Amino acid sequence: MALLDAFSRAGNAASAVAERYIPDAWVVCMVLTAIALVLAVIGADAAPTEAVTAWGNGMWGLLQITMQFSISVFAAYACVMSRPGFWLFDRLARLPNPDKPVQAVLLLAVTTTVTGLLNWALCFVMSALLIPFVARRNPKADIRVLCAAAFMGVGTVTNAALSGSAALIMATPDNPMINPAVGGPIVDRLYPVTETVFAHFNLLLLVLLSVVSIGAICALHPRGNTPVVTFDPQRLDAIMPQPPSVEPEQPTPASWLENRRFWCYLAGGMVLFTLGYNMATQGFARAWNINAYNAVFLGLALLLHGNPLSFVQAVRRGLDSAYGVVLQFPFYGGIFGLMTGTDLGQWLSDLFVRFSSQELFPLVVYVYSGIMDFFVPSAGSKWIIEAPYVIPAARELGVSVTTTLIAYMHGGSLTNLVHPYMAIPIVAITGVRFGRFAGYSFMVGVPIGLMMMIAMLFIPPNL
Repeated sequence: MALLDAFSRAGNAASAVAERYIPDAWVVCMVLTAIALVLAVIGADAAPTEAVTAWGNGMWGLLQITMQFSISVFAAYACVMSRPGFWLFDRLARLPNPDKPVQAVLLLAVTTTVTGLLNWALCFVMSALLIPFVARRNPKADIRVLCAAAFMGVGTVTNAALSGSAALIMATPDNPMINPAVGGPIVDRLYPVTETVFAHFNLLLLVLLSVVSIGAICALHPRGNTPVVTFDPQRLDAIMPQPPSVEPEQPTPASWLENRRFWCYLAGGMVLFTLGYNMATQGFARAWNINAYNAVFLGLALLLHGNPLSFVQAVRRGLDSAYGVVLQFPFYGGIFGLMTGTDLGQWLSDLFVRFSSQELFPLVVYVYSGIMDFFVPSAGSKWIIEAPYVIPAARELGVSVTTTLIAYMHGGSLTNLVHPYMAIPIVAITGVRFGRFAGYSFMVGVPIGLMMMIAMLFIPPNL
């Protein structure tokens, strides 16, 4: 336990540093904007007017992708906030033996890892909402370890799985890498998820990450005479989430129309039918992109709620979780405009080439992406910033876009397990301060980080 205590203290220290010195995410975005402007003028020899106008023109180049990622968040949230979703949570929480708290930890870790492989937004929301259900049915389980277990999916696998933002951007037609608002294209074709997410090396990494993280968090639950922290029944009742409530139908035409399930079933059915038709006629590789991913969860949300008022209420709640995307993406679009509208992207690319090699480049991208993730905890917006100079550097060193993207995606998870931003839903719902469970997640993150750094040395350069 001395080793656990040491790691726990280190994790708490890292969390304290982040909370003390890392400001709001939008302020971080503006700090990065200022740095990019200075580098464009001093390093890339751009005139101040050229740099500012490139930034301003780039702001509006990401409006389409901003809307796409906003839908990702609130559609997943609406799925989880349906009554069938709540019923499923309670059934899952009954599976572990209440006298064996490690089973509760295992359930949370497996559930959030599986949802993380499917959908980052679903995992982001579901990981937090499931904790009260599991804690209520398994009162002997340590609440700190349960919170850390719920952190496993979003902290390890989401970036490189089916809903990985960077991979979906590269697979979506007319994305900013092919058609930037300012400057020339960065890549000359789409990269379907069959080449990136489903690359054999990436699938192997996802399996290893899942097994190691789940096993490690289960091993960390207090044993023997070690004190266990739990919630009393009153506090558990206080944090139990509730599905949307619908007012009784009134004897008016408007109320009658608002309460007809036909509308949700019609919309959901058409959304999912169109997705299935596109999959059948175009194939999975071409059809699976951000729009298809959104169609799955938007269609399911409509069918799961049934009642239009319940669906609308859930979406409204979900929009609170999407505000960061809506606010920040235009400003990250400005940085993207700086990269492509001046020589800044080329200048940074030359630096990568100068201080790296073909063999070390994936490792450099992995570590660099992890460090950047601590300041920009959004895989999509961070890829928009980094791709304009990382991809040209990879091309110069003879490293493929697929290899670079895999290194980037996994690097984005390097600091997730100690990042307060990623735990916002867990903290908001449970009331457990991030520092109280960060030590446990940090303990899981250290061996994972070392394992992945070694893996980056063996990844083929031309996947």
